[in-house]
Amino acid sequence: MAKNAAQKIMADDELDALIDGLSQPEKMISPKYFYDERGSQLFEKITRLPEYYPTETELGIMRDNIGEIASLVGKQASLIEFGSGSSLKTRVLLEHLDELAAYVPVDISEDHLLESAQQIRKEFPGLDVLPVVADFTHPFRLPSPTVMPVRNIVYFPGSTIGNFTHDAAHELLLVMHEEAGAGGALLIGVDLQKDPVIIERAYNDSVGVTAEFNRNMLRHLNREFGADFDVDAFAHSAEYNEDEGRIEIRLVSERHQEFTLGDASFSIGKDEAILTEYSHKYTLDGFAAMAQTAGFTVERVWMDAERLFSVQYLVRD
Repeated sequence: MAKNAAQKIMADDELDALIDGLSQPEKMISPKYFYDERGSQLFEKITRLPEYYPTETELGIMRDNIGEIASLVGKQASLIEFGSGSSLKTRVLLEHLDELAAYVPVDISEDHLLESAQQIRKEFPGLDVLPVVADFTHPFRLPSPTVMPVRNIVYFPGSTIGNFTHDAAHELLLVMHEEAGAGGALLIGVDLQKDPVIIERAYNDSVGVTAEFNRNMLRHLNREFGADFDVDAFAHSAEYNEDEGRIEIRLVSERHQEFTLGDASFSIGKDEAILTEYSHKYTLDGFAAMAQTAGFTVERVWMDAERLFSVQYLVRD
């Protein structure tokens, strides 16, 4: 009974936050609602698209520098991955880390998380895999591994840090600082500022997978929160805001329409948009300065030859 009551409170809080976002002068929905099971599958397709440079570039950086990365992580660490997805990049780490105490994938999409964790167990027998279903933007309780870890390494690949406003990214770094604990560290993917043409192409793929991923958010809300969005009446938009250093992703209403969410009713005009995601691109100095305010110091940065992307290792102050 207590668990059911807690789940209802959490659902009510989420509904209130959604209604608040859709009541803003520019309607908005948190990007965390991309990631139901279907959304997670669509995102995996996006990462394999030729236009979407971050995934393959980051994987290349990891593979080229895995010896040094593994040395910095050290022996008997607990690897805590925020937003684990299918854990594709994590496999590169797991194949090279020495005597890992535990792997703790953390994700809000329970079915996808548990399926991925089970696959990791099969591929790495003997590894203590301890999945945690949680919204990692808030502190959560870490499980207790069989082997006591020497230190915690928070792992946040994929440039997902860019999906948060600078204030929210700072708050997330504070959560990571707490979860890393004394002597801990952060290994993170950070997308870099570059030619806007390259960036816009990555979020407007030619076969429309990103557009479907964006619209699937509305299907998620229809199913989980009883909303009644007409999903097909929204078009995908992704444009780079050079002044803010970020791609801005929206769902644009193709006609005037009404929709409801919970007890709230909304009206949206033709060509009016709902903001669904920012993806900030950082300079090295800009990211280091933000991390410093959250108690992290950048110790090492690895990049590809074209300086499209970076993998960074930060130590907890």
